[in-house]
Amino acid sequence: MAAEPSSAERKTDAADAKRLRADAQRNRDRLVEVAAIVFAERGIDASLEEVARRAGVGIGTLYRHFPTREHLVEVVYRREVEALCAAAGELAEKHPSDVALEQWMQRFVDYIATKRGLATSLRILLTTNSTLFSDTSGRVSQALRQLVDAAVADGTIRSDVDASDVLHALSGIYSAPDTPEWRDRSRRLVKLLMDGLRFGAGKGAKSGE
Repeated sequence: MAAEPSSAERKTDAADAKRLRADAQRNRDRLVEVAAIVFAERGIDASLEEVARRAGVGIGTLYRHFPTREHLVEVVYRREVEALCAAAGELAEKHPSDVALEQWMQRFVDYIATKRGLATSLRILLTTNSTLFSDTSGRVSQALRQLVDAAVADGTIRSDVDASDVLHALSGIYSAPDTPEWRDRSRRLVKLLMDGLRFGAGKGAKSGE
């Protein structure tokens, strides 16, 4: 009969397994992080081979974590939604309410850039049993409303502003032509939108306008 592994050997095996799991998790996290960047840059032409290469892993490692492009897209999209929503609270703690709103809207441009790159796969996911859209529905609009309501309450933007109107204006960025200067133009549009939101701030409640 083979000898039972010693206590030291069992500890070594457990440590090795833990390191492997940690390495695998780091690879997975890195793939998701890089995929978001590549999809934003390349759009529908982004290749999984490029994602793997820029993440510093082999394509086999990518497919072990994400068997299909749609698996990767779903995780990336969830990550983007969660990061954008978390940013609302983080920015509100660090900046005046109108500045927090403007910086969040600039981050929204990056979110839209990634979403545009995921568009084809997101449409495929709509036809599956994925809970992606039910899980994320309303979260972005809720984060925006939090920021808008705070800025209205502080008097740093107009009192007649509704968060749904702001989201509608921002969502127009998604359908803008995909040109090389798209992101720069979108950031300028955010600044123009903020100029409009700040115009006359605090006056309406005092004058009844």
